[in-house]
Amino acid sequence: MAATAIPIDTLPSINPATGEVAGYFEKTSPALVAEMVSRARMAQRSWAELPIRERCAKIRDLGERIMGARKELADAVVRESGKPRVEALFADIFVALDSAKYWAENAAAALRSQRVPHHNLAAKAKGGYLVYEPLGVLAIISSWNYPLAIPLSQIIPAVAAGNAVVCKTSDFTPQCGELIAKLFLDAGFPKDLVRVVQGGGEVGQALIDAAPDKVMFTGSVASGRRVAEACARKLIPSVLELGGKDAMIVLADADLGVAASAAVWGSYTNCGQVCLSVERLFVEESISERFAARCVEKTKKLRMGPGSDPASDVGPLIRPQHVQRMSELIEDAESRGAKVLCGGSGRLDLGPNFFEPTVISGVNSSMKLFQEETFGPILAMQSVRDAEEAITRANDSVFSLAASVWTSDARRGETIAKRLRAGAVMVNDAISYFGIAEAPHGGCGASGWGRTHGKAGLLEMVQTKYIDVDRLPRREKPWWYRYGAELERAADAFLRFEFSGGIAAKLGNARSALKTMFRDHGL
Repeated sequence: MAATAIPIDTLPSINPATGEVAGYFEKTSPALVAEMVSRARMAQRSWAELPIRERCAKIRDLGERIMGARKELADAVVRESGKPRVEALFADIFVALDSAKYWAENAAAALRSQRVPHHNLAAKAKGGYLVYEPLGVLAIISSWNYPLAIPLSQIIPAVAAGNAVVCKTSDFTPQCGELIAKLFLDAGFPKDLVRVVQGGGEVGQALIDAAPDKVMFTGSVASGRRVAEACARKLIPSVLELGGKDAMIVLADADLGVAASAAVWGSYTNCGQVCLSVERLFVEESISERFAARCVEKTKKLRMGPGSDPASDVGPLIRPQHVQRMSELIEDAESRGAKVLCGGSGRLDLGPNFFEPTVISGVNSSMKLFQEETFGPILAMQSVRDAEEAITRANDSVFSLAASVWTSDARRGETIAKRLRAGAVMVNDAISYFGIAEAPHGGCGASGWGRTHGKAGLLEMVQTKYIDVDRLPRREKPWWYRYGAELERAADAFLRFEFSGGIAAKLGNARSALKTMFRDHGL
């Protein structure tokens, strides 16, 4: 039998549960990317002139399209990412729908011009305010693990703010990328306003070379470093979300059943392929053995299988090399004294990309499991003396994306949260803040910089402009020419009036200060 020819200049859509190719999608030629950015820039000029409420109406239409296509979209997410269908609905479809709803309802208020009151006497005759203007064309380079939630939660506020977007979706999820482009066209957005380009790193490089007005990247530290360097060469601002090594602190007074369920879900959801995964658990030693036993008990009850099977709790990893990496991380930890309590092996009987959910204790910072982003289904624990040690160890990481604290004392949990080095900390919950449209998302250090989501994320997509209107346009300003000894004395009197502490000093310099404000320049 003759071998089936693989279409050239295409990307395969591979089902990670089976390793089978579900189809092929056209790859974007890097040579065409600059023209796409140019066309997007032309479309953006007209789009930005529309009243924001008209732009929001289009976003409302987009939300209706997403809702109407939710089953087809969920099928594509399951087929290309491997996650269980319920996770596709909760994590991808919900986040996309909620983003559309939130910005359709709130973008106008968030971008409304804002008065800037002036506190000092010299500026009292001025009226100042802020306006928020679109940047132009945003390049969004997205990830495969949430192939709808991540790009759509960035594209939607970007267009609400008046920008155009050229989005490079992951080459692991080409069908999802194609569906995103179709959603915007079906919702009636201008043809070139939101463009999706498909391909690998060469397409991402071409997108940066085309000089967009900002780059928003989600991916690995290594890729993020290359993106940052490419942007720096062209002085293009960027937002980087590069993953995490999120800490979960479990105090002795926590509800162990609930906390164990959270640890299991937080470590294994999307087979652990989540930037916000619980990857380091610090448990007070008085409860550590009991907590570990509960985690093992709950882990053993999970059902592995393809995401298309409604009974599956944990699906596959995205590619075979990720399975090999899980084995290497566990071998490194065991060689340094950690103990596997359950799991720890690949499941080739289920498919090429399955790896057992694993609980491992006795992990510490000398091991790769606590140094590198795992991005897989491993629940790694360390016992600590108390909350102080937990805080110290949680902060001992180059990553600083998110964290969680588990305790029956909410006030104590908040106090600890404020001491953790992270972009977000949840008390008695984990990960789910990503689905809250108002909540900013991002970290620092190896987790990147800048924010997406919420008002902070929206402000990354606009140029903040200060406008100042002088209310005394017929008067020359006291600090203008001509200079001289008299003006020096008057300036000093004004400083004493404005900034001296006592009322007597203010009154004593009031006349000279006012004279400064209304002096005759003699020019």
